[in-house]
Amino acid sequence: MTFEKFNFSQKQISQYYDSAVRDFKIASESDVPEVSFRFCYDAILKLAIAVCARNGLRVKSKRGHHIELIHKLSEMINYPEIEVIGNEMRSKRNFDLYGGGTLISKKEAKSYIEWTRDIFKKVDEYLHNKSRLF
Repeated sequence: MTFEKFNFSQKQISQYYDSAVRDFKIASESDVPEVSFRFCYDAILKLAIAVCARNGLRVKSKRGHHIELIHKLSEMINYPEIEVIGNEMRSKRNFDLYGGGTLISKKEAKSYIEWTRDIFKKVDEYLHNKSRLF
């Protein structure tokens, strides 16, 4: 099992969210496409952790937990595109890390930044207007 029940405080949830905001700020302000890409990916994972925490779920760090985080975020905020694009990003990140590198174009980085901004809007709405799922 990738998730376990846990009772998070509002402060802890806010810390996860604030960390995602910091990563997104780095992504948005960088002139290096690979930096923008990587920090967008990290921001999405941190948003997923915040949404899961809001629902009393803590992710266990184990093989495949990024896939599960992406899936849960997609499911909880009802945005199926997250699973498709998030896993595409995960694959690119893995290839960059383990497969000898990948190049991200400026156009592609800009697209990821805009898409991540959209996810932030949906997560903001979810965190402030929805009750817990579990």
